[in-house]
Amino acid sequence: MKTIKGPAIFLAQFVGDDAPFNSLDGMCKWASDLGYKGIQIPTWESRLIDLDKAAESKTYCDELKGKVKSYGLEISELSTHLQGQLVAVNPAYDAMFDAFAPDNLKGNYAARTEWAKEQVRKAIQASNLMGIQVHVTFSGALMWHTMYPWPQRPSGLIEMGFKELANRWLPILDFAKEHGVDLCYEIHPGEDLHDGITFERFLAATGNHSSVNILYDPSHFVLQQLDYLQFIDFYHNYIKMFHVKDAEFNPTGKSGVYGGYQDWAERPGRFRSLGDGQTDFKAIFSKLTQYGYDGWAVMEWECCIKSPEQGAREGAPFIQSCIIEASEKAFDDFAGGDSDEALNKKILGI
Repeated sequence: MKTIKGPAIFLAQFVGDDAPFNSLDGMCKWASDLGYKGIQIPTWESRLIDLDKAAESKTYCDELKGKVKSYGLEISELSTHLQGQLVAVNPAYDAMFDAFAPDNLKGNYAARTEWAKEQVRKAIQASNLMGIQVHVTFSGALMWHTMYPWPQRPSGLIEMGFKELANRWLPILDFAKEHGVDLCYEIHPGEDLHDGITFERFLAATGNHSSVNILYDPSHFVLQQLDYLQFIDFYHNYIKMFHVKDAEFNPTGKSGVYGGYQDWAERPGRFRSLGDGQTDFKAIFSKLTQYGYDGWAVMEWECCIKSPEQGAREGAPFIQSCIIEASEKAFDDFAGGDSDEALNKKILGI
């Protein structure tokens, strides 16, 4: 067993126009002062990273890592959630997801898709140059609008959808493998990869590509009423990244999993700050440690009630309290004896 690294924090939800959230230096000092040891960087935020430079320049990557290290931090991982989303967008969502694209590509959906693929490749290159072997992204979604089987889905539709999704990602996955980087898809509602079954179908469609892996975020499973602990039992070999995010599900006689189109604060399923929801993090950290996960535990703040500042303050000590120092010896070693074949045969009566 190995000890999970952390606490780290995903910066995406905190970036803003006001100091300290408008620069990498400001955010590094802020995170370090709160007790975090790592930062996960969203690569679409030019105030934090120049992705073009990071993809091409080892010097730039070393300087960036050095700046972060000067605050007592490490770069845990890079993220392309927004760009990965644009690798596969159903036309029903084209207008809404245009917000994730540069202004010069809005409305030009074919060009937007190619830009997104190139962005993920650049982030893979940057990860490699930084010595980071995992990268998180979204799968995008061609089939999400058919998630509920009404109207009845035509035969072969889902198989075709996963085949097309795999075709879009396979060149990127091959590129990642060449650069020694594993892609970790965040299993997330709104993505075609939103639970264990959809992950398996995508994995099979890619020919069980070795670069296909998982970012584990239990909050999305609480909202789906999926067993987030057994998920670890099934998929621990693929879990190579971990978002520590809390959630709760409180159905009523008026609303359940689908939420009635309500805002987050009124939905039965809603994200909460760490410790305020229903997620059993002690059990999660125990399982991940048992299975040898030695990546980062990264706090992602999303809460419809508590402020981000308070959520961030409370997040580092919460994660630290969950991290298990993995034992290097068995608790009953004191009562053991040396190996003795003759004695073993005597005990067995053979």
